[in-house]
Amino acid sequence: MKRTIRTAVLTAGALIAALGLPAGTAHADNPAPRTDLKVLVVTDGGPATAAIAAELDSAGTPYTAIDLTRGGRPTIDAGFLADTVDGRPRAKYQAVVLPNDNPFPAGSAEMAALTAYERAYGIPQVDAYTYSRPQVGLQYFASGGYAGSLDGVSAGVTPAGLGGPFGYLDGAVPFEDTSPTVGESYAYLAQPAPGADFTTYVDAPIPGTPRRGSLVGEYRHDGRRELVVTFVYNQYQQQFRLLARGIVEWMTGGVHLGASRNYFAVHVDDVFAADDRWDSTLNCTPGDVDCANGAGTPNPIRMSAADAAYAADWQDGRNFTLDMVYNGAGSLDQREDNNGADALADTLLAQRDRFRWVNHTYTHAYLGCEQDVSAVPWKCATNPGGSTKWVGRTAISDEIALNRVWGQSSGLPLRNDELVTGEHSGMKLLPQQPQDNPNLALALADNGIKWLASDNSRDPEQRSVGPAATVARYPVNVYYNAGKAAEQVDEYNWVYTPRSQGGSGICEDHADTTTCLPAPLDTATGYAAHIVPQEIHTALGHVLSNDPKPHFIHQSNLAEERIAYPVLNGVLDGYHALFADNTPVENLRMSDIGAELQRRAAWKDAVRTGQVTAYRIGDTVTVQAPNGLTVPATLLAGSRQGTAAFGSPYAGRVSGWTASAGAPLAFTLPTSTPAAATAATGAQSGPGTASRPAPPTLPGPRTHVPDALRGRDTAVTCC
Repeated sequence: MKRTIRTAVLTAGALIAALGLPAGTAHADNPAPRTDLKVLVVTDGGPATAAIAAELDSAGTPYTAIDLTRGGRPTIDAGFLADTVDGRPRAKYQAVVLPNDNPFPAGSAEMAALTAYERAYGIPQVDAYTYSRPQVGLQYFASGGYAGSLDGVSAGVTPAGLGGPFGYLDGAVPFEDTSPTVGESYAYLAQPAPGADFTTYVDAPIPGTPRRGSLVGEYRHDGRRELVVTFVYNQYQQQFRLLARGIVEWMTGGVHLGASRNYFAVHVDDVFAADDRWDSTLNCTPGDVDCANGAGTPNPIRMSAADAAYAADWQDGRNFTLDMVYNGAGSLDQREDNNGADALADTLLAQRDRFRWVNHTYTHAYLGCEQDVSAVPWKCATNPGGSTKWVGRTAISDEIALNRVWGQSSGLPLRNDELVTGEHSGMKLLPQQPQDNPNLALALADNGIKWLASDNSRDPEQRSVGPAATVARYPVNVYYNAGKAAEQVDEYNWVYTPRSQGGSGICEDHADTTTCLPAPLDTATGYAAHIVPQEIHTALGHVLSNDPKPHFIHQSNLAEERIAYPVLNGVLDGYHALFADNTPVENLRMSDIGAELQRRAAWKDAVRTGQVTAYRIGDTVTVQAPNGLTVPATLLAGSRQGTAAFGSPYAGRVSGWTASAGAPLAFTLPTSTPAAATAATGAQSGPGTASRPAPPTLPGPRTHVPDALRGRDTAVTCC
């Protein structure tokens, strides 16, 4: 993707004049300036600025976007950037993000205004993607550096980075190499230019040399600070996801609205019940609705007492809590068939307090329309007049209430306002059931349900169903009907190979969302070699994206060969290899996740509609927000709200939510931290440089990420 990089040929005096500020000691006799807590993002449509904007969006950090490719956009001038409020100078933006170090034409008054603004108010600038040369404090990449792919390269955070904005990382920054045929990265590597005041935060080895070159570093010159990024990325790539927090913390000085954490929760569905098993000859699941006319003989999968003990010990060893999503009738059936014995239930109930528990309905009945399973795929049964025959309100309510009573009588530590229906049923399911069962909302109200699970692959946005708000869950592509690796691979091949290779052709029929395998996987090796790495990559991507939504598997995956654990271990091991101890995984229960999603939505709506203002004057941050809105903020460690410590520690900062009563909220920062870093005087080129070499075309990554590289959020799931 081509970018324009030019030099504004102006003297320092002209820059000050362009902003309309007095020369010399600007504001020396005026009150301390006010800096609004908002970021200015100037984009040229490239993926790097889009990625940074996506990070701000995710955290709930306000920003204003200016698209240089659109006509009629605002002009960036002195009045756009700063003004005076109540006699106090105001900087309207706490940071500036540019596509590169100067995306404007030569002699641009807009770049001159930005440069003067940054210098006058100590505003940092992020160069989202530029190339190595002295104008950004680096040597030319062509002089002993490197330009090219970094696919599969392990970059690293330097000591300065670990002691600075990237101190939440453990050190390694691996670049993805998920496809042998698709180039996924491009970078310029070089060392600091002689005499430049440049600090490298992230670097990588320069091929063919013993040296390392900068990928992310801070360049201080002419009273300004720039974060110089010399590799291209998009918002989904792991290398960006690892560094995104540090980029935001650098540009905001660790003081901004919004908050970001890394989350991972795992729901285990169908606990106490048994799951039907995939039949590799019939290519369906006997006992379930995908086998026509009841074909095959069911051969169910159910956890054993040993599996339950293993699960309890596993989670204790990982400092991680599983959510057991249970069906009480499963244990009743087991006892009826085994003279009152159920070793699994006895073991789990004896260790009930080591897990979290969620109501999954009593018998796991389908709670949408009544199903006509006389053919595959099934369809909704109809009344004589042609209307849909729905499962009734009483039947739904009984499923919820009976399972709750069973759980309470068994001593399970329940939250009675959480519910996961069997197969997420009752809610719309395309193509057979395009609307919610109207009786579902009524039954939820009857039983005080506030949080209702949905399947993220088909119902991802939080919405209301009667009194309940949905909590979308990510399906892990470890199937409900597989207890052994070979079964999982056989079904995976059926789903993800074309008809010409013996598959179902599902991947061909849904080519817009699903990628076919080039060839069937080996049933002996395909699980460990292909499926596990794919699922680790997908789930870890969610963890690194400030996404609290839970993932779900099934009890069958903890039974027999316990095939879920390689994925779960891979996610947790991968995470701990990348992050420092000050940045733990947040492991929330379903109701807490629902509340987090709900208040994020309210916050983003208030910001979007201009109901929130926030600014910093010296060591005080003031936020004005509507009554009843909860305000997320990230502040420096040691910050206070009144006499109380603010927030909780995470990634070297403190963050949290504060309820607004309509009056201004005031936060006090540690007095030892300056309001803005003082920029050192650099000896290298900056404003006033008369010429520079013509810029190369800067390669960009794909803007559309193929499904095979990005990871699937769709899965063949049941319960």
